[in-house]
Amino acid sequence: MSRWKALPAELDPRVRQLLVRLRRLKDHSGLSVRQLAARTGYSPKSWERYLGGRSLPPREAVEALARIGGDDPTRLLALHEVATEAWGNPRESGTAVADTAVAEGDAPVSVGAVTEPEILSAGPGRVGSARSLRIALLAGAVALALAVSSAVLVTVRLMDHGGGAATEETTTTVTVTAGVSAPTYTCHLKQADGRWYAGNSRTRDATVGYGDAGPEVAEVQCLLRRAGISPGGIDGMFGPLTQGAVKRIQQRAGLEVDGLVGPRTWKALRG
Repeated sequence: MSRWKALPAELDPRVRQLLVRLRRLKDHSGLSVRQLAARTGYSPKSWERYLGGRSLPPREAVEALARIGGDDPTRLLALHEVATEAWGNPRESGTAVADTAVAEGDAPVSVGAVTEPEILSAGPGRVGSARSLRIALLAGAVALALAVSSAVLVTVRLMDHGGGAATEETTTTVTVTAGVSAPTYTCHLKQADGRWYAGNSRTRDATVGYGDAGPEVAEVQCLLRRAGISPGGIDGMFGPLTQGAVKRIQQRAGLEVDGLVGPRTWKALRG
């Protein structure tokens, strides 16, 4: 595994989260920076800046690395959206860093001295509508929660402006109710082939981190609880309590303490 330099201390945690995931994907791919440049069309210097935290990678570069590393692009693109907002300099489509050349409708052109031939494939497909499912679900949940907790007060005032006429005031209260069906998770612990499973997911290599949601997160929470470390509730949401619990088991197992659940952390959880 590459020995990475420490990321700049001033980086926003949301940007740091994205870069840690990208570094792990690059390590998992086994590619050098030059080989990565040839596979994606972004120059080696660009990748050094992206992975070193000096520049935020464009959306297309994140998606390309996700596909090379075998990760789900949707999750990384969701992290990229959050990181872009945190970076404070939202990118528009087609904007590139100085030595990163990506022409609209053309194959990416590598800038800088690349001694190896470029591997020009069809290139990473653009996910035009790949908005974060997690963000959409959270937004929907917030909207429903507001609908449940709020009451609409309709006040109808019938006023007769004639001299001395009485004013009739009718107040109608309408209560809006809505059912919010959130997924529920339980822990059914079972050991098979020397590994523990909680019945939510059988994955051993998916990368799960802060902000993720779903059965993989619930599986992590159940296994953390089995190990005697409380992640909070078993709700399938990777929040600060779950992240802190993951860091504790990583420290206990002698792993890199980054709060991300990858193949090594899965092995510690299931062992």
